[in-house]
Amino acid sequence: MSMTVPTRFLIGPVPTGADKDRVVQQTDNDALLARWSAINSGYLEDTFTEQLMDPLLKKERRYPLINRGTYVRTSTIDRLVADFLSKPTKSMKQIISLGAGSDTRFFRFIPGQSRPFLYHELDFPVVTTRKIKSIQQGQDFILGMSCFGEPNIKVDLEAGSLQSQYYYIHPIDLRTVKPGSPIPEHIDPTLPTLFISECCLIYLSPNEADDIFRWIVQSFGQASETKSNSVGIILYEPIKGGDGFGLTMIENLAVRGIVLKTLHKYSSLERQIARMQALGFTSGNGACDINYIHNKWIEAREMERIDKLELLDEREEWTMLAQHYCVAWGWVERGQQFEDTDHTPFRKWSELLQQEDIGPVQD
Repeated sequence: MSMTVPTRFLIGPVPTGADKDRVVQQTDNDALLARWSAINSGYLEDTFTEQLMDPLLKKERRYPLINRGTYVRTSTIDRLVADFLSKPTKSMKQIISLGAGSDTRFFRFIPGQSRPFLYHELDFPVVTTRKIKSIQQGQDFILGMSCFGEPNIKVDLEAGSLQSQYYYIHPIDLRTVKPGSPIPEHIDPTLPTLFISECCLIYLSPNEADDIFRWIVQSFGQASETKSNSVGIILYEPIKGGDGFGLTMIENLAVRGIVLKTLHKYSSLERQIARMQALGFTSGNGACDINYIHNKWIEAREMERIDKLELLDEREEWTMLAQHYCVAWGWVERGQQFEDTDHTPFRKWSELLQQEDIGPVQD
């Protein structure tokens, strides 16, 4: 889902009476269009997104504050993923994207890697089928899957699945995933693993979302007598739904039939960190809002570059908007090997600049 703002910034018709699942699935179109607008405006480089676009939407452009928000969201998650991949480990690494939709991160990352990694995407079958059709029609996607040799691609369009040597698409309704659920075929729970949720778990009930956390911690990153292991997660989600701006955001989404089901329970940075700790990501965790990341994480030269792209004359509104979204992360390490933190693939996350004004969790 793209960043959500008051109604005057919304573009296009507002659907009514749609099936709830279909409405949630259509939020991927919002994210796709937002990413395409940010790419066309010069914020991001991505040659793959265009191949997933409906030609009729390619002329649409988002407001500057939406473009900037998409840039901060994408570049921040890219940074955390790059940190995970950069630390050498004895075994191959694995990334699992929950509700991946039209995301192109695997194809953007794989050419720059000296070592291959596994990448799995989980989403509704109707979403995965649509994406697989686009991949089949785009030669750049096939080349991306061929970076480390013949990909041996197998597609089942009826089921909505794709498998290759390193890249997999799984048709799964995440509401069915609970502690004890089987691990999808070709996913290896013994590898160092990173999960990504970009505005995905927010659409599940709190119990359903918490069950996915429990399934991850119970099924992945388990150590043996001879092998240590680790698993981590990155979340991008709205927060602060109780103030005026947040209530407007919720009302705008409700008009479209969209409900942010976990927003109340995990409504602040404090609650997001407490969530990580309570549900098992206890080796390290953190959370920052998008405004803080924009002001503190982006280097001066890069800030100068993006400031030249568009006039951002709504600075106050940008600050309010950016304070209502956050990136949270956490990881757990098991085994004696991790007594030396240099051995963990999440070591760089422990060095991230943290937001300082996070207080205790308030009921």
